[in-house]
Amino acid sequence: MNATTAVVGGAQALRDEMWEAVTGRDEFGAASIAFAALDSGMEAETVLLDVIAPVQAKVGTEWAANRLTVAQEHAASAIAERVIAALAHHPATRTTPGPGRITVACVDREWHVLPARLLAEVLTLRGWQVDFLGAQVPTPHLIAHLHNSGADAVALSSSIPTRLPTAHAAITACRAVGVPVLAGGAAFGPDGRYARLLGANAWAPDARSAAQQLADGIPAPGLATGRQQIDDLPHLTDQEYTLVARSQAQLVREVLTQLEKRFPAMAAYTDQQRQHTAEDIAHIVEFLAVALYTDDDDLFTTFVTWTAGILTARHVPARSLQPALGVLKAELKDFPRCTRLLDAACLALDSALLTTGQNPGASA
Repeated sequence: MNATTAVVGGAQALRDEMWEAVTGRDEFGAASIAFAALDSGMEAETVLLDVIAPVQAKVGTEWAANRLTVAQEHAASAIAERVIAALAHHPATRTTPGPGRITVACVDREWHVLPARLLAEVLTLRGWQVDFLGAQVPTPHLIAHLHNSGADAVALSSSIPTRLPTAHAAITACRAVGVPVLAGGAAFGPDGRYARLLGANAWAPDARSAAQQLADGIPAPGLATGRQQIDDLPHLTDQEYTLVARSQAQLVREVLTQLEKRFPAMAAYTDQQRQHTAEDIAHIVEFLAVALYTDDDDLFTTFVTWTAGILTARHVPARSLQPALGVLKAELKDFPRCTRLLDAACLALDSALLTTGQNPGASA
């Protein structure tokens, strides 16, 4: 067995053990697994990215499939974060800091901190001086830090697409003070399309790629003084995004009212089910708004079909999404881009319902 095979095989076995520990709420067991891997010669970066990170991804997948509750998901994530923090103080992870300095931060209102934390630890292991600012960093605070820190670049993380307008503001502000931005996280799309759209200097799909790009050097942002967000997104001049974003609460209320008329099954919903329905509608409106911001049909249709899968896993009829989209389309009939996005989502939803054996027209 060669070294690579040994590492891969060892990582798989460790992932299985780590999964049992984090889902069993055994923090000490999880930490012991990670420490034992380091003591046996496995590199700290391998433990972080080939053991802990895949286990955390599986936690998210299992939650989406309704095999883990929200509380179980939160507990497992908290254990993963504490194990990462503990690893940072293990003798095997000590490195001599180099001359380069990187700021790692999540955009404002982004609380999924683990991807950014993993990147910060990997960069530290590779000799960077890292200022890890954590979750939900307001843009003014980020810029104030950059003025005082002398960072060579900013690694900006976001996992939720609805944070893209906020990410855009942060990217624009960083460019304005001459600091290049490396964007990462699921919010920017699997191919980084939204990072490019919003003006980031670079994008990376994972921590290893991000570390390599930073080592190779990210192009300087160039002069950006006075640049506005709309310079990157000229479609915003139609004001559809602004109007929908400002009307979100009103749209949610109207959809709920009309949904009770169009979807009779709601009469039997419990208070909790009604609350969850309201939350689902609010998310739909949020994603419609950010799809308008990016002018990207895929962003909205992907969210709608993902939501259908989540509802199905929780034994809620996903066809209830159809009248909700119908109400939104009626309310926003004078908005051409809204109409386009909603039409595309309805088609994608019909296809998803047929695939799962549900009748797309049953709730109309």
